[in-house]
Amino acid sequence: MERNSSIRLGIVGSGRIAERTLSEVKFVSGISATSVFNPRLSSAKAFADRFELAMAFDQYDVFLEHVDGVYIASPHETHYEYARQALLTGKHVLCEKPMVLNENEARELYELAKQTGLVLMEAIKTAYAPSFLNLLAIAKSGRIGKIYDVEATFTKLIPYDSHAREYLPVAGGSFTELASYNLLPIVKLLGTKFNDLRFEIFKDNNGVDIYTKAYFRFEDAIATVKTGIGVKSEGQLLVSGTKGYIQVKSPWWLTKTFEVCYENPDNNESFSAPFPGYGMRLEIADFVRNINEPARRNYKLTPEESISMARVIEQFLQLRTGES
Repeated sequence: MERNSSIRLGIVGSGRIAERTLSEVKFVSGISATSVFNPRLSSAKAFADRFELAMAFDQYDVFLEHVDGVYIASPHETHYEYARQALLTGKHVLCEKPMVLNENEARELYELAKQTGLVLMEAIKTAYAPSFLNLLAIAKSGRIGKIYDVEATFTKLIPYDSHAREYLPVAGGSFTELASYNLLPIVKLLGTKFNDLRFEIFKDNNGVDIYTKAYFRFEDAIATVKTGIGVKSEGQLLVSGTKGYIQVKSPWWLTKTFEVCYENPDNNESFSAPFPGYGMRLEIADFVRNINEPARRNYKLTPEESISMARVIEQFLQLRTGES
């Protein structure tokens, strides 16, 4: 690809997330969606027609010949192979969360990207939101003192459908679907080296978790993650410190406004920043910048953080399978 030429983006998958991504790409300069891949050609063609894409493919290797980078929005368990093949053929990768389902696959992909000089990013849109970035800066500044606890919750009620990805037995369930968001503020504020991790899991008859709580113990802090597709809870983010706390009300993962709270409520402070559209345009803009400026690459979600999150998901899946 010639420097400063528009990046040809190929979309892997043609579901709901892919649709949202296409609506966001048009707001980012220097990149355009040109094609789509789906193993079912009829689905790829219908998607291409709907969004006026030039090409539709059902053969992944042929699809890769016509793009500079890919946005992977396929089922969770397919991410690793699609990302690996793309990197091996010299294509940049922006992959939906969870990028992969185990630590070794995450390490392999990031090492491959490093060796080939390619961009590999996990697409957790909250990581790129201006208000969330401001929250991290304030939390790390010492304004609420030393942080001892991070609590993050994301639940959404999804009616049971045996064909829906959220209820598929291999990689479905609330934790694989939603935990990446909740893990983000934990790894950002407390780091990636937790000493202990345990889960409480409630499953449906097919073994898919409909509600999960994960408890983290760090050397001098704790954290809690709650996810649910069959149980509803308040979707807030709470960061507790020795001088105060930060609260983001539901839906915290679409961070627009948050409040810094103190012992004296008269001193409380509110902060806000736009969260445009679905939020994907922000991560896509970072993807473009990292491709075009290799000497100044800056990842708002680092490889180490992404690998740590994959390790958590791997431990969860091992436990859930063992209990089935």
